[in-house]
Amino acid sequence: MSPSGFVLLDKNPGETSFKALFPLKRVFSTKRVGHAGTLDLRASGLIVAAIGRATRLLPFVEAKDKCYTFRLHLGYETDTLEWDGDVVAQGEFGIRNSEFGIDEGVILREQGDRRIQGECSLPAINRAALEAVLPQFTGDIDQVPPRYCAVKIDGRRASDWAERGKDFEMKPRRIHIESLKIVGEGGVTEGCSGKCFATFDLECICSKGTYIRSLGRDLARTLRTFGCVSQIRRHRIGNITLDNAVKGENLTAENLVPVDKVLDYPVLRLAEDGLAVIRRGNWLPWKTPVEGVGPEGHVFVANGVGEVLSLCRFEPGRICPKFYLGEDK
Repeated sequence: MSPSGFVLLDKNPGETSFKALFPLKRVFSTKRVGHAGTLDLRASGLIVAAIGRATRLLPFVEAKDKCYTFRLHLGYETDTLEWDGDVVAQGEFGIRNSEFGIDEGVILREQGDRRIQGECSLPAINRAALEAVLPQFTGDIDQVPPRYCAVKIDGRRASDWAERGKDFEMKPRRIHIESLKIVGEGGVTEGCSGKCFATFDLECICSKGTYIRSLGRDLARTLRTFGCVSQIRRHRIGNITLDNAVKGENLTAENLVPVDKVLDYPVLRLAEDGLAVIRRGNWLPWKTPVEGVGPEGHVFVANGVGEVLSLCRFEPGRICPKFYLGEDK
């Protein structure tokens, strides 16, 4: 049987999520690989990758909440919203810009050859000031993705259009932030392209589709200044953490993880005749209660030795197959 399952990768900063999958192709001798949740080029941390038929389960992994840490730099904003991008706005303590509806503070904002400079009238932003605005960014909120991102605009990535200087609008998206807290302050990141007057390290638990770079930008603007981020690191997806992740250069075949160790759906073991029904795509009568079923009703079906062969939906009185994960017979 061809290998199928998940691999927990710890992506290095500076490599794309796509490139992070290359070791899987080499170790498992397959081109059928994929991953759940793209990480930015400069970001690091957990990527849940899949090989073989387990790639069909990736949307269910990607839908899980995620935990990140990141460093917020206050005082300047860049085109990429990262610490080392091209500076598009620079201000010491506050901003004066009609775009944000603020009439006080200091700004040195470059728009082509145009510069606007004002007087500083706001105090330095401290930890208490940042903590005071964090509740505005929890729960369901609308967020505008960065211009440099993978969101498709007219069939191409927004980042492609941005690199070509095309004028386009990024529409807001509804996301959910479960929690957002400060975990440190005053850290130094090498290679900053602008001048920051404060840095804070934060932890964020959020939904699919959340952009940490946009979150940093919006936190800063709420504080009447500019902001960008560095050191984005993903620590968790659903119940899976970095603790068991492996660097791509250290990957071996032993790092393949069964699908039921990543997606915590109940596992129902069936005899061969029941498996044959599921394999044919038919529903199977099931009168025994199933514990631990979530609202979506997902369950795994396994053979007698516990090898998961199908993702199904449990309904009162029956099991309905969604798709088969085992080898065809």
